[in-house]
Amino acid sequence: MIVGHFALMVAALFAGAAFYVSFAEQPARLGLDDRALLAEWKPAYRRGFAMQAPLALIGFILGTVAWRTSSRPEFLAGALSLLATWPWTLLAMMSINQTLMKTAPEAAGPQTRSLIVKWSRLHLVRTALGFLAVILFLSALWPR
Repeated sequence: MIVGHFALMVAALFAGAAFYVSFAEQPARLGLDDRALLAEWKPAYRRGFAMQAPLALIGFILGTVAWRTSSRPEFLAGALSLLATWPWTLLAMMSINQTLMKTAPEAAGPQTRSLIVKWSRLHLVRTALGFLAVILFLSALWPR
């Protein structure tokens, strides 16, 4: 069941990164003025996306393999929870991401701040999906 343990590890990395963004990085950057807020958000978003997108995909693959080899439905549910972060990001968050990425820092203002606050609320869903995957993978690995 080593694959299941790896799925759990990847889900925990995803959830931990999402938690850090939601509860440490985002509140700290909201203390910046509008221009600095946007200037910090842009590279942080690019780096976060480059880290979390592959983690979600790898966790999905590992969780699916663990489900196929163990027949424990919690692995499939956890895998789908991680995969759900992709359509959530594309459907609920992408228009905000694109608007913010197109905005020049010197053009940042109250509307930019409002979008980043909205982005933060939407990002909490990604955090919750990551922790749900961790709980499901732990449940699948729990001895019966």
